[in-house]
Amino acid sequence: MAKKNRNENMKKYFEFLLAFLLLSFNVSAQKNCCARAVALTAMQQWPDSFSLNNRPAKWTYDMGVILEGITDVWKQTGNGTYFQYIQKQIDFFVDKEGNINTYKLEDYNIDNVKNGTSLLMLYRVTGKEKYWKAATRLREQLRNHPRTMQGGFWHKKIYPNQMWLDGLYMAQPFYAEYAMLAHEDTSFNDIANQFIWMEQHAIDPITGLLFHGWDESKQMGWANKTTGQSPQFWGRAIGWYMMALVDALDFFPHKHPQRDALIAILNRTTDAIKKVQDNKTGLWWDILDRPDVANNYFESSASSMFVYAIAKGVRLGYLPQNQFSVAQKGYKGILKKFIKHKDGNTHLEGTVQVSGLGGKPYRDGSIEYYLKEPVITNDPKGVGSFIKAAVEMEMQPQLKQGNGKTVLLDYYFNKETAKDITGTIQQTHYIWEQKDNGGFSLLGDIFKSYGMQTQSLTTAPTEVNLKDAAIYFLIDPDWPKENKNPNYIEEKHISAIYNWVKAGGVLMMFANDSNNVEFKNYNLLAEKFGIHFNENNPRNQVNGNDYPAGTVSIPKANAIFKTAKNIYIKEISTLSLKEPAKAVLTDKGDALIAISKLGKGTVFAIGDPWLYNEYLDGRKLPAYLENFSAAHDLVRWLIKQTN
Repeated sequence: MAKKNRNENMKKYFEFLLAFLLLSFNVSAQKNCCARAVALTAMQQWPDSFSLNNRPAKWTYDMGVILEGITDVWKQTGNGTYFQYIQKQIDFFVDKEGNINTYKLEDYNIDNVKNGTSLLMLYRVTGKEKYWKAATRLREQLRNHPRTMQGGFWHKKIYPNQMWLDGLYMAQPFYAEYAMLAHEDTSFNDIANQFIWMEQHAIDPITGLLFHGWDESKQMGWANKTTGQSPQFWGRAIGWYMMALVDALDFFPHKHPQRDALIAILNRTTDAIKKVQDNKTGLWWDILDRPDVANNYFESSASSMFVYAIAKGVRLGYLPQNQFSVAQKGYKGILKKFIKHKDGNTHLEGTVQVSGLGGKPYRDGSIEYYLKEPVITNDPKGVGSFIKAAVEMEMQPQLKQGNGKTVLLDYYFNKETAKDITGTIQQTHYIWEQKDNGGFSLLGDIFKSYGMQTQSLTTAPTEVNLKDAAIYFLIDPDWPKENKNPNYIEEKHISAIYNWVKAGGVLMMFANDSNNVEFKNYNLLAEKFGIHFNENNPRNQVNGNDYPAGTVSIPKANAIFKTAKNIYIKEISTLSLKEPAKAVLTDKGDALIAISKLGKGTVFAIGDPWLYNEYLDGRKLPAYLENFSAAHDLVRWLIKQTN
């Protein structure tokens, strides 16, 4: 009874949060902010657990596509309600031991691996081992999943000897992220080969398009008896494949010998689908190369997938900049034809519900088969893909601000380590890759949303390795309490940094309270710019969740913070300043944030690491504390200084 009451209370709490979010998000905002509007509609449609067609809730890839879209919106907004929704949906299926309700490993269904990406996200953010255990069950499926003679994953055990384009999206992004976290370096060879083999077997040498499926045995009724290929170019299948490429590349080692091969496949596939884009609408047909067939139609999920993959590919440098016009034209077409505002909600029309090959009743892969499948509104595969596309497109106007410049985060003076889930010693605390409370992944995402590249510097700074950085980010240098063998800032480092700033570099200096940072040498650097971090008792001591004690109000017309009105800074070291440094935020007579101009460069200083994930992700702070908005304000200001 107690457990039931807790579940009911959690349900009511989430419904309250969702209602509050909906009330604060008016219809006019929906029309201008499609990612959030469609995400909210999906959250209303599936509020408790994910079920389709009035059937019992089931562990299904449809849920995973929606949750990935909502994950992108969470990162875009810093609103914790989106995160809570994702966690609530996954927790419906995953128990404390990592068992997954309704999932059966022995089915060897590649579709069922898809939700592993959400499991890994939840594990990396919360640290809860149950999510890692559940993800490891999916990884175990891949270890024993039946394969073609060459090594490609079968789509399902019930579809022997077959690879489908869909399967690459269902497994490979998860496989790549798990391999990165588990240090399975050789798995990247397998991951790359899955893409390479799929293209080799599915490609049409004339058009460059990829057929939906390939049967190694050539025995299926739908299979070409010479090539084993299915007969049609189904739009969503190629969309799955392209999304898989850009998402798996997020985790691929930069120096892996097959990484360039994957990028080349993405370029070839983009060139092929560009040729079959409808010139008038910017959309893509369900059967891509047959606009002449009377019943063929523009399909929203494939169009959304192409827009997402191309826009992301251009943003990350996998595709040339001139390909962005393909995504731009496609997105305009989607908004015009498929997005409908009704009853305060925003809907996506025009998604084919399902299309496959073989099975019972038998699907023969003909045009007639594909075009008789139902086309519906708010299908999760279309909705999730559209949300991802919309998030990419909504950040496009601001990418030119950063224009590919680099923000370099120090991993040398701040070099704390700990054992990860595999027992491997890894660098941790205030690093880009870390998604839990103490990481800087969300700040990194904000930098990237303005077109900047995030990199790390694992060696001591020199004039050579700082030369190509627009922003150098120093945070919380170690002392013996944190690192038995800390790297201290020395005169040669100070000289290199000073000269780099003077030449036009932008230096960010985040400190900490006196119990958690090495002050002596850090201050030797700071004082070169007229800044001194005070070692007295820190300001804004906070007991528990006494948020007002850590609240600092931003005055109007602040030089940096144009949108944030109240921010949260806990246990901050105050600053003592002299020329050329100037305070840009004070509170009760104390300088909390300062900037300093030297030559062509700029220094920003604050006595706290305040923009780490815990205070950006919306899971902890009350809504009136606007650290997420402040982070955007700061990033925009820093980028201007680089110019």
